[in-house]
Amino acid sequence: MDVLGQLILLLLFVESSECVQCFAHFDPSSGQCGEELGEVDEDDCCQNPHYGYKETHKECQSCGPPVWSLWSSWSQCNVVCGDGVTQRSRKCFGIGGSECDNPAENLQTQACTGTCCDVKGWSLWSGWSACSVTCGEGGVRSRDRVCSSPPECSLSCTGPSEEREACPTHTCPVHGGWSSWSTWSQCSGSCVDDQRDYVPSKVRHRSCSNPAPSNDTVPPGSGCHGDSSQVKECSELPNCPVHGSWGVWSLSGKCSASCGEGLQTLIRKCDQPAPKYGGKFCDGPNAQTNVCHSRCPVDGFWSGWSSWGDCSGSCVVEGRPPVRTRSRSCSNPAPSSSPPGRGCNGDDRHIEDCSDMPPCPVDGGWTSWSPFTSCPVTCGVGLEVSVRSCDSPASQHGGQPCPGEGRRTRTCSTHVHCPVDGAWSPWSPWNQCLYPFGGRDIRCKHIGGSQKRERVCRHQDHNGSICNGGSLTETRVCYDVSSCYVKGSWDKWNQWSLCTPACGGNSKRYRRRICDPDFSDYKALIGRLYEKATFYGIPRADCGSLPDGEEKFEIQSCVNVPPCPAH
Repeated sequence: MDVLGQLILLLLFVESSECVQCFAHFDPSSGQCGEELGEVDEDDCCQNPHYGYKETHKECQSCGPPVWSLWSSWSQCNVVCGDGVTQRSRKCFGIGGSECDNPAENLQTQACTGTCCDVKGWSLWSGWSACSVTCGEGGVRSRDRVCSSPPECSLSCTGPSEEREACPTHTCPVHGGWSSWSTWSQCSGSCVDDQRDYVPSKVRHRSCSNPAPSNDTVPPGSGCHGDSSQVKECSELPNCPVHGSWGVWSLSGKCSASCGEGLQTLIRKCDQPAPKYGGKFCDGPNAQTNVCHSRCPVDGFWSGWSSWGDCSGSCVVEGRPPVRTRSRSCSNPAPSSSPPGRGCNGDDRHIEDCSDMPPCPVDGGWTSWSPFTSCPVTCGVGLEVSVRSCDSPASQHGGQPCPGEGRRTRTCSTHVHCPVDGAWSPWSPWNQCLYPFGGRDIRCKHIGGSQKRERVCRHQDHNGSICNGGSLTETRVCYDVSSCYVKGSWDKWNQWSLCTPACGGNSKRYRRRICDPDFSDYKALIGRLYEKATFYGIPRADCGSLPDGEEKFEIQSCVNVPPCPAH
C-alpha cells in the first residue's frame, strides 16, 4: 500500500473532538457550570481540569479527574403516614465517570415512618384579592392558602397553594382631550390707536371633545385641564391714521419752509395734533399771505410688525433652539424718490429663539470596538474581550439606547494542557495481621502483630503537584482473632442496614443482635511503642443461647420503594 493510502486510512480512524459549550468554573457539590467561555472542542476545553463543559441538551460535566459529589440531604419520608422510605443520591463527575469507586453506588435508601397521620393540611382559602385592573378586560385576581403542617409533613398538602381567575369587568372611564385649536379670528380692529392706547385683538377656541369625557362610567371621565380659548393682541397691525388739527396763528415772517407750500407772513401750524400714520393734514391754508411752492421730500416710515411665523422646529437640537421671524416694510409712507426722502432706520426682519421648546431626543451611539484583550490564561482555553461604550453620543431626553451588546468575546486556546494535581485514592482494606519478625503463626494467640493498608496518588499529570499530606501506607498493631473461639455476651441490636436494592421491588433491610466478644485477657497496648491494639478478623464469639422467643438475625421488607429511574 502506498503512503497516501496509509494516510487516508489513518485519517478515517481519527475521531474528531466534539464541539461543546465550555465554562471556566465547575462546582462539584452542585454539578453546575459557571462563566461560559463559548463553543470549543471538548479536548481544548478540558486542557484545564478546573473547567466544565456541556453537550447539547445534557448536564454539565467536569473536566477534572472523576470524583463523587457530596451525598444529597435525605429526602422527606415518601409517605405521610405509615411505613415508607427516604433516599439520598450522589453523582460521579469528571472525565471517565465510570472510574469513580463503585460507580453503581449512587443511591441510598433507608426505611422511615410517616408521622403526619393527624396533621391538618391546608388552611382555608383566603379571600379573593383586588382585581389587577380597575376597569376593562384582562384583569385577574388571586387567592391563596397556607400549608399548616410542619415542614416534615409537607406531603400532606397536595395541590396548588394559589388560585387565579379572570375578574368581572366594567367600562373604563374616558378622560377628556382637547381638540385642535381653531384658526385665529379676525382682529377686532384694523389698526392700533395709540391716541387711546387701544390694540385690537383676535381669539381662537378649542373644545374638550377629542375625546369628550364619559358621563356614564363609574367613576366618570375627567374633563380637560387648561383654557378653552386664547386671546392675542394684533400687534402686527399698522397704527391708526391721526388727522391733523391747526394750532394758533403765528406772527408773520419769512417763508416758513424751504420747500413745499410755505407762508411769508402770518402762519399757523397743523400740530394740534400733527397728522401721523397717514392721517389727513389740516384743511385750509396755514398762511394768510403769499404762498411759496416747492416739492418736499417724503421720509419713509415703518409699517407695523407682521405676526410671528411658525418655529423652524419642534425641539432644541444640541443647544440650538429653533427660531421664528416677523417682518415690517418701510411703507407707512414709503420714502419719496424725487426729491429723495430718507429711508427707515432699523431692521425690516426680527428673529428670536423659540426658547420654550423641549430638547430633542438624542439616540445613543456606540463608540468603536476596543481591541481584543490578550489571552488571559497560560494554559487551556481563555476568553478575550472587546468592549464599546454607548456614549457617542449617550442617549438623552427619551432617545433610544444603543442597540446590541457592549461586550463581545472570543475564545482563545494556548494548546497547552494545564497541570493536573494528584488526588489520593481511598485506602485499601487492611491486610492480614502478621507477625512482624518472620512467618510465625499468631492466629488465636496473645501475640501481637501488625498490618497495613495502602493508597495511591492518582491522576497527577502534566507537571501537576503530587498528593499532599500523609503517606502511601499506614500500619497498626493488631491481634489476629480470625475464626477464634472467644467467650462473649449478648448486646443490643446493631443499626438497621440500608434498603437493598436501593430502588425497585423486593427491597429489604436487616440487623443483627450484637454478640460482644470478651478480649479482656489480651493486652490493650502492645509493641515496642506500646500502641493500642486492634483485633483483626471475625472471631467465633460464644454468647450462649438467647432467651426463648428472641432471634439473632432480623429481616424486614422496605415498602413503598420508588422504581428505579430509566436510563
